Amino acid sequence: MTSATSTQWARLLKNQGTWVGSFTQLSPAGEILQDTPSEVALIPLNEGNTMRQEIRKYPPGQPPSVTVLEYSSLGRGVLFCETGAFSQGSIQRSPVSEFGAELGLIHGGERLRIAQIFPRQPTLGSLTLIRERLAGAIATARPALTVEQLLGTWVGEAETVFPDLQRPQTLTTRLEIQPVGAGGVEQTMTFGTIPVIQSQGRLTGSALRFEHGGQPVTVLLLPDGASATFPTEIRSGQPLFLEAGWLITPTLRQRLMRTYDDRGTWVSLTLVTEQKTSS
Repeated sequence: MTSATSTQWARLLKNQGTWVGSFTQLSPAGEILQDTPSEVALIPLNEGNTMRQEIRKYPPGQPPSVTVLEYSSLGRGVLFCETGAFSQGSIQRSPVSEFGAELGLIHGGERLRIAQIFPRQPTLGSLTLIRERLAGAIATARPALTVEQLLGTWVGEAETVFPDLQRPQTLTTRLEIQPVGAGGVEQTMTFGTIPVIQSQGRLTGSALRFEHGGQPVTVLLLPDGASATFPTEIRSGQPLFLEAGWLITPTLRQRLMRTYDDRGTWVSLTLVTEQKTSS
């Protein structure tokens, strides 16, 4: 293994253990369709050089399903960040094939994963929220995410990793979210020295919709402090990103963004860890 490849493998190992939780199927509007208890074991073998992955699902009223995988290298569509956060998914978007990704966040003995799938169409087809804790750990009770929880100023750091395993980049971040009128918000985002990005969104049900700009975006507010961000309708020739967010405590949030360029090519994965400094 090269040093960059071995670093990626070491970050995978931060996910080892048996994770107990559930796979929650959601509609593109955020409605819960089905919740399936699960157990996912990540077991290092061969002195840590091979990973055995056992996925058990227990659908209500049906026999359990078991999937077993073993691998000694990572696929081209997978990347890990320093914390063990990761994403796997499409490396190229095409209108004639399924497109999507899984984004996984990790904090202490808990993980939160979100899978977003676009089945040969420009709008989201399916959404899966996976909430897990290490066997023996106690899950933290968190309320469903609300706009009110997000209002204020968030300051943090972004770590960006790249599919070609070039040197990661680290930038400071600042996000201000303020209410505008009835049911509206304004976002002001700063990444390092990149020019400030401003956008306005409106709350419709459990979805914040940002309709202006080259690629309109939807942010779904989900159970347990989670959020899923995706293009409202993918417009070819425009950059896009898929994001999972997790409000871990009222003042600590993580966001993981998988970014594609204007040709639909996967270019980076960014983990933002931010603290609320004011309401």
